[in-house]
Amino acid sequence: MTTLTSAPAARARRRDGAPLHIALLTYRGNPHCGGQGVYTRELSRALTELGHRVEVYSGQPYPELCDEVPLHKLPSLDIYNDHFPGRMPGFWEVKTFPDWLEVSTYSLGAFPEPLAFSIRAWQALRNRRGDFDVIHDNQSLGYGLLGMLREGMNVMATIHHPITVDRRLEMAHAEGFTERLSKSRWYSFTRMQTRVAKRLPRILTVSKASEAEIRRGHGVAAGRIGVVPVGVNPDVFRPLTDVRREKDLILTTASADTAMKGLPVLLGALALLRKERDLRLVVIGSLRPDSGAARALVRMNLAGAVKFVRGLSSREVVEFYASAAVAVVPSLYEGFSLPAIEAMSCAAPLVTTTGGALKEVVGPNGEAALLVEPGDAKELADAIAEVLDSEALAGGLGRRGRRRVLEKWSWKRTAERTLDEYWALCDAACARPLSPSLRRFR
Repeated sequence: MTTLTSAPAARARRRDGAPLHIALLTYRGNPHCGGQGVYTRELSRALTELGHRVEVYSGQPYPELCDEVPLHKLPSLDIYNDHFPGRMPGFWEVKTFPDWLEVSTYSLGAFPEPLAFSIRAWQALRNRRGDFDVIHDNQSLGYGLLGMLREGMNVMATIHHPITVDRRLEMAHAEGFTERLSKSRWYSFTRMQTRVAKRLPRILTVSKASEAEIRRGHGVAAGRIGVVPVGVNPDVFRPLTDVRREKDLILTTASADTAMKGLPVLLGALALLRKERDLRLVVIGSLRPDSGAARALVRMNLAGAVKFVRGLSSREVVEFYASAAVAVVPSLYEGFSLPAIEAMSCAAPLVTTTGGALKEVVGPNGEAALLVEPGDAKELADAIAEVLDSEALAGGLGRRGRRRVLEKWSWKRTAERTLDEYWALCDAACARPLSPSLRRFR
């Protein structure tokens, strides 16, 4: 078994073109909904195509990976499964310390997966700590990462955006003391993520907007944050000439039914538009029964005009983009927005808010989308109507969006820039002493 990469060894291996061996961790890797599964699949594939060795460690739902990338399953108790989300596991299912952590944390009303997964990953990797040059965590930020650091592993993490943003927005939209208390307990895991993020030697994020929020929400120094935008596969997400756009169809993606995604605002815009137009909305995602969007559907009497779809293949998603008259990203905040660049890559006419990194993604002057302020249903409705009423505008937005994707974003470029971060971490490994905070953790 080899030892961990030292700084001189890392430089020598880089000079010689030797491959890195990378463990990529994701506490959930849903391949059909949410950015974590897409990031894991595409980054591992692109790194492998560049000649490096990647192994993925994941909890449920498991990602879909290319054949060359091994998947090590670290099963959770699957409390938030698709068929019975929020179930309480039976006592006979609790067999290990991480299982106990998961159940007890859930019983206290907090989200348990990041902590429990990180401990499972630490237990799995401590027996292989000489095998990997880099351990790359995909936003679990659990205490198990500090255990890996303590044992001399080279650990870094990607934060797509800090969940402190979700917490702030959810608390602002909570109705009544009981809901505020419930959300406060649920998001208590963000305190753990802040403690871990501050102690990791390197953090990656996907946009300047996310970098600013990580500094604000987690207190990470700017010099320890690297910005590496994500990509899209333009050969998969591409215009389809054999699919006709449906003039009454609006499309959006809500990877999570939370306040941050702005779905109630889009529903408000749809209600305004339907006073004069017969329109329908397709949402790629799931509706949470107790969410603001669910309440808005009932309040605005829109149930018959809105359809939620999930578990789609990439081809099915592309067909929706091809058939939509307009795609909308109504988010109050986005760390980057894969749905935006997927829509652009498909040449779909796009309307987005200016929340978070969306201006970075579509162009600060609205190059590839009409831009509106977050949270304004009337302004959003007007922008959607403007696209619906002008084929020239819709076509121009689609063409400029496709061109912007081809010029700026690919997973190969993401992998190359991520590799630069890996090498820098390896080069600094020998010179990095064990910090006082990690000695206390020991």
